[in-house]
Amino acid sequence: MSSSGVPVKSEPASGQSTSINQPQRRSWLTRSRFLALLVALGATVTWLKPETHSLDYAVCSANRKVYTVDSDLPNVQCIVVHDTLISDTGDLEDITLRWRQRQLSEIPGVIQLPWPFNLLEPSLRVITIQPDSIVVPGLTDAHAHMLQYGFKMNLNLEDCTSVDEVLSYLKAYVISNPDILGDPTRFIEGMGWDQNKWLGAQYPHADDFDREPLLRGRRISLARIDVHASWVSNRVLQLMAPLPENVDGGLIIRDEHGKPTGIFVDNAMDLVPSQPFSETRAMEYFTRATTDALAVGLTTVHDAMSVPEEIRFYKKCQSVEHVQLRFYLMGSVNSDDYWGDQIPRLIQHGVGGRLTVRSVKLFTDGALGSFGAALLEPYSDNPSTSGIMRVQPEALAKLVREFSTDGWQVNIHCIGDRANHVVLDIYEDMLANASFSTDNLRPRIEHAQILTQHDIKRTGKLGVIPSVQPTHATSDMWYAEDRLGPKRIQGAYAYRAMLDASPNRVLPLGSDFPVEGINPLLGFYAAVSRLSVKGSSPHGPGGWYPSERLTRAEALKGMTLDTAYASFSEDTLGSLSIGKKADFVVLDRDIMTVPVEDILGAKVTATVIDGEVEYGNL
Repeated sequence: MSSSGVPVKSEPASGQSTSINQPQRRSWLTRSRFLALLVALGATVTWLKPETHSLDYAVCSANRKVYTVDSDLPNVQCIVVHDTLISDTGDLEDITLRWRQRQLSEIPGVIQLPWPFNLLEPSLRVITIQPDSIVVPGLTDAHAHMLQYGFKMNLNLEDCTSVDEVLSYLKAYVISNPDILGDPTRFIEGMGWDQNKWLGAQYPHADDFDREPLLRGRRISLARIDVHASWVSNRVLQLMAPLPENVDGGLIIRDEHGKPTGIFVDNAMDLVPSQPFSETRAMEYFTRATTDALAVGLTTVHDAMSVPEEIRFYKKCQSVEHVQLRFYLMGSVNSDDYWGDQIPRLIQHGVGGRLTVRSVKLFTDGALGSFGAALLEPYSDNPSTSGIMRVQPEALAKLVREFSTDGWQVNIHCIGDRANHVVLDIYEDMLANASFSTDNLRPRIEHAQILTQHDIKRTGKLGVIPSVQPTHATSDMWYAEDRLGPKRIQGAYAYRAMLDASPNRVLPLGSDFPVEGINPLLGFYAAVSRLSVKGSSPHGPGGWYPSERLTRAEALKGMTLDTAYASFSEDTLGSLSIGKKADFVVLDRDIMTVPVEDILGAKVTATVIDGEVEYGNL
């Protein structure tokens, strides 16, 4: 029985069992007599046990519902796992025959015998999944934040629909934590509020906290859902004084009298005090994130902003214990000067080789929801601003060239059309130099959210990889067109256009969790439907700009083989192909064929990494 209550059938290919019953005893006597006959005839035969306790196993679907994401064999009946690798794929009869031949060829002095003498041959353990279940390659999130996810789950505010509801959450949190209740100097940190969900869609104020007596005078700092704005209490404002008038690449929101309101956007967030890094807290956050990730079928995570102390934490975990997930970390340091020497370069490091650090994360702008996305023209619903460039193009170009020269993959956060345009200019100028190649560098744009039609085509022409998050489209669709207008929206969240522009048809998909949900099926569903989880959109049940939908095969490839390519690991990960790592997921229903509205009902019954079950059961 699997962890989800769905039985998973396990059976041998040739009557293999862990105990010998009466029919098997007769079979063993028959085998023994054949062996005695061979010896009497003078044959040289190596003794074989009636059961071969090989660790190899096959996972099979009677309905050929093993989706390999291998263009040569997109669907197979079985995959064979040998140690940590996939050693064969195909029909049960064929893979069983090939497996036996390999086993016998590896035993000195053994001759292959015709029936009935081949009863002596070893048996392959076969696990047959349920008829409605499917097997897919291990799922990868191309853009996420592991420790931040654990942090958010500690005090999650994303379901709050008003300031008053946030205050109620905070009050309950303080009461339920005696150490905080009795010590007003302790920081209260949380994440997830979104003013766009509130009546009036206005930013909150530091004074709001003082309306609740239990919160008055406390040190409170709450990150917005996109982590591009912070809302702090008056006590924190006092600790921050004096504040500068302006912040390059950031914004301090002030009232009509010039007094700070407690809202700090993008680079201004660096002014907000926070608790120092703690390995104890990091392990709590890491454990929660890993547990939740495995339960939804994630086998690899591209962590999209790992600061040096976090990289040291990951490295230490890899050296002292079994780490269940694979991690592809993007190093990050808040500096306009080259900082590549502040992070280690690690390729398949640690136990199982599950940690890689070979890329860096840079920023250009903020987020659309907090008016920080850098646009070529002012916001349609706020003409007073065109957003924020967090770094000047000249400084960014210098960093990109220095990191690329030093062999780092460069991944750049770009939301607005101005930010994307500036970065494409930088990449185009750099790639004009013959010493740089896209195949060696694989430059990425993280989010690639709003582009002009010309720049969408330019991503493909340059070979730049747009790393996108389909759930951002379905989260933002309720206000994005008001914010951008009818013309700019045509180049926003344009996943079909980006995929069609890609010369090798690569479009890695992620979630940006904890900004969005951790379940990769949320992204799969959003990519193929352009609908909310309730089945709605501003354009009705047909989806929001449905011409930008992906097919299910494209979406599955986007979270498997395309993410592998985006992390230089397409030769070892991303598809169920012979010689690749045995990373795969068993789902209890066929997300490739069920009605769209049933996709999100799928449950993971097993998550397997390196051939070992890390979640559920086979």
